[in-house]
Amino acid sequence: MSETTVDVAHADAGRTAELAQRLSAVRQRILDAAQQRSEDRGHGGELPALVVVTKFFPAEDVLRLRNLGVRAVGENRDQEAGPKAAEVAEVLASQDPPVSPPAWHFVGQLQSNKAKHVVRYASWVHSVDRLSLVTALGKAVRAHRQAVAEDTAVPGPCATEDLTCLVQVDLDPEATPGSSRGGAHPDDVAELARAVAAAEGLRLGGVMAVAPRDADPAEAFEKLWEISQRLRKEHPEARVVSAGMSGDLEAAVAAGATHVRIGSDVLGPRPAVR
Repeated sequence: MSETTVDVAHADAGRTAELAQRLSAVRQRILDAAQQRSEDRGHGGELPALVVVTKFFPAEDVLRLRNLGVRAVGENRDQEAGPKAAEVAEVLASQDPPVSPPAWHFVGQLQSNKAKHVVRYASWVHSVDRLSLVTALGKAVRAHRQAVAEDTAVPGPCATEDLTCLVQVDLDPEATPGSSRGGAHPDDVAELARAVAAAEGLRLGGVMAVAPRDADPAEAFEKLWEISQRLRKEHPEARVVSAGMSGDLEAAVAAGATHVRIGSDVLGPRPAVR
């Protein structure tokens, strides 16, 4: 074995060990936070699901995470997510026996014209914030299914399962332009949810939000919980509350988050933007 091969293998083992340590620490944080929840936010004792956001990190890290038991990864740029998902799927399919890929969650702002790309690999879209995007996603799922039926496309998850959509809520709708974290006005959530629920090929999962900048995340996520509870009166199946990142995980879990989206605390400092 050459020195170069040894160096590469050592580097790979070192990165896997680093990810394992970071992942263990985050999982412990989730467990500790969940044990402190009030009973009405406990979801029957079920732990919040971890979505590891792999933005700017390579497919090799996704494969390492999959080997470490991660079942859901998130991306917020289609131009990065599509090729990365394809690379991961190819590697896992080549193993003996083949290994199922992680579920891909699209968590960033999405242009309607990118919907046809996202449905090829994503199982979830967390950032549905306008009616035009609901229309585009539904149309894209139906077109993808038709292409698969005609054997002109590689089947994505939504070829057989509806695409789970979350309504992204702007928890600071009065924010100045440029400082908003994105999302629909709270007053528009009900209409968007009805549109998702009525769209062929889509499934209404619940709500998502990012805590406003320079605000108390506990107060922000409490608002999201209240919005979620109002939504469930009309859509009981819309149980998902996607909230919390590396810096505010505990506040999100305390407020009833069912999914947390963690990037840097699992993967480390992000590489320079490519």
